[in-house]
Amino acid sequence: MSNSNSGKVRVAVVYGGRSSEHSVSCVSAGAIMAHLDPEKYDVIPVGITVDGAWVVGESDPEKLTLIDRMMPEVEHREEVRPSLDPAHRGEFHFSDGSLYATADVIFPALHGRFGEDGTVQGLFALSDIPVVGPGVLASAAGMDKEYTKKLMAAEGLPIGREVILRDRAELTDVEKNMLGLPVFVKPARGGSSIGISRVTTWANFPQAVELAREHDEKVIVESEIVGAEVECGVLQYPDGRIIASVPALLSGTESGAGGFYDFDTKYLDNVVTAEIPAPLDEKTTELIQSLAVESFQALACEGLARVDFFVTANGPVLNEINTMPGFTPISMYPQMFAASGVSYEELLDVLVQQAVHRGTV
Repeated sequence: MSNSNSGKVRVAVVYGGRSSEHSVSCVSAGAIMAHLDPEKYDVIPVGITVDGAWVVGESDPEKLTLIDRMMPEVEHREEVRPSLDPAHRGEFHFSDGSLYATADVIFPALHGRFGEDGTVQGLFALSDIPVVGPGVLASAAGMDKEYTKKLMAAEGLPIGREVILRDRAELTDVEKNMLGLPVFVKPARGGSSIGISRVTTWANFPQAVELAREHDEKVIVESEIVGAEVECGVLQYPDGRIIASVPALLSGTESGAGGFYDFDTKYLDNVVTAEIPAPLDEKTTELIQSLAVESFQALACEGLARVDFFVTANGPVLNEINTMPGFTPISMYPQMFAASGVSYEELLDVLVQQAVHRGTV
């Protein structure tokens, strides 16, 4: 699959997975594979099926695209196993023990649980192979909205009001008064707006908790924050420099059936538009970029992240951080950096080289 004598860096693009964002991950992987410079990189596709089997991945990126609202899935193929032994670092073996491929670096194009949450990062850390993006701690904390906010609050960054529901399904009257209405009820460790409800009357609250619990037993209830939705990308270079992209202003996010930026609105309906750069004054733009970098550092991120804000009348408020943001052709992260003068190909090059450099120091 890859030729160690070619002088190219062998990149295992791992995608799919057991999360509710399986299909989004497939589309991200297809775009990444199509844009990695073939002069510098050999791609090793590794898929993870929805039930968790690791298999030989799809080598044709075209087959991992979104066609007529049909989301791709990893097909069951010959199974492979990643080596956890540093002496066999980067090796993927078939079930009979024969070698499928050897990678120099892992690009986990995985979104959501069992991929973006530190689990896969820890798995590959066992064999000392470089991995693109944040490590175990940052990935785990970035995936769990409760701990994202705790770490950001500890750094003095602006966050909204929230309540965590672990072993209960109701709010106290004090909590209801503190949060007010509307509230957003979310799986604490979810993504792509799956399992989220906007609740405008407390009578609908139990149903919203039930929906969120289909995706995570821990639920976060957040006050609605009124303000423009603005996103900002963060990129770390191999020399340690950290830069923020120009921000993007999202419009049409309320077009979803639930009145917010839901899954279909994000990926299927093509109703959300982005103004890049966001039409904000210079002071607000610089503040958002500064807060994005501070958030990246507060979680000890590496490589990349996308930080999402609400720009309110009282200034920006942090919404969440994504430690492996979408890399689909319409995803905000690559679009924001393209508008900042960093092409998709260059972006991938920086990320892979940063991971390789990190793995050698």
